[in-house]
Amino acid sequence: MSTDYSELIDQETWAFIERTNGFYPPDAVDLTVERQREIYDRMAQAFHAGYPVDIASADTFIETGTHRIPIRVYVKKAVEPEVICLYFHGGGFVVGGLDSHDDVCAELCEATGFRIISVDYRLAPEHAHPAAFEDCRAVFAHIAATSDLSVVLCGDSAGGNLAAAIAHHLRGGKRAPVGQVLIYPGLGGRTDEGSYLTHAEAPMLTTRDVLYYAEIRSGGHDWSNDPRFAPLSDSDFSNLPATVVLSAACDPLSDDGRRYCDRIVAAGGKALWRNEPGLVHGYLRARHNAGRAGASFRRICKAVQALGLNGWPVSL
Repeated sequence: MSTDYSELIDQETWAFIERTNGFYPPDAVDLTVERQREIYDRMAQAFHAGYPVDIASADTFIETGTHRIPIRVYVKKAVEPEVICLYFHGGGFVVGGLDSHDDVCAELCEATGFRIISVDYRLAPEHAHPAAFEDCRAVFAHIAATSDLSVVLCGDSAGGNLAAAIAHHLRGGKRAPVGQVLIYPGLGGRTDEGSYLTHAEAPMLTTRDVLYYAEIRSGGHDWSNDPRFAPLSDSDFSNLPATVVLSAACDPLSDDGRRYCDRIVAAGGKALWRNEPGLVHGYLRARHNAGRAGASFRRICKAVQALGLNGWPVSL
């Protein structure tokens, strides 16, 4: 099943797609992981928009006893943060790190005034599932033990998956997150139906890419029924924190966001799904060059701020 994107996607977004694709050779998923990381890092650096003038960051780490988890902490100068936003970066659990989403986190800090903590979780294939989840859980546990501030979770793509997995794991606890904002997340939906077929050949991310990254992350094991791997596989969607999901309409992962929010609402929870028209996977990097992406990023910041301050309903 093919989709004609010529009218769905505007010229600003096409320019972003073409610029991004300029860094990648055809069939980039066939490259070695090391080469993929080099290309991804180079692409992310080219899109880096710098910091707002009132934002500072510092690198540190969380000690687990077996290894250190690097983190980057962002603060708004002369502002006392009311909330911590724990951010998990995208990259298919294979690429990305503190630098790849550095400016996104800096701008999120500027817009909300929250302390943003970005997590450099371990990547596959060197560290298969559940290594990334365990790192994110360990950072949350450290924050809960050392700060009284409320925590809102946020993540894009693979990071959205990790945020949801942490929310499921911690729900009902004394120090559970107060909200989660998931940006075009992959949540383990069925890849033989819905948007995985309609947008199987979407610009920026294909269904083949999704399957490739899931296989690398899995380490050759079947984790499809593990909510830490695929939050949509959970049998219980009750008592989850207030949730906002922003999907890209031209993305095979689009239906994951819709189904996830539907299940939270069906279980009596608070969830809002927005499917951003004409946008593609990875559009955060287009926020300064494509009007639709910029408007969506402002909605993301608004949602993070509202959920962090226990605001509901969220108006996007």
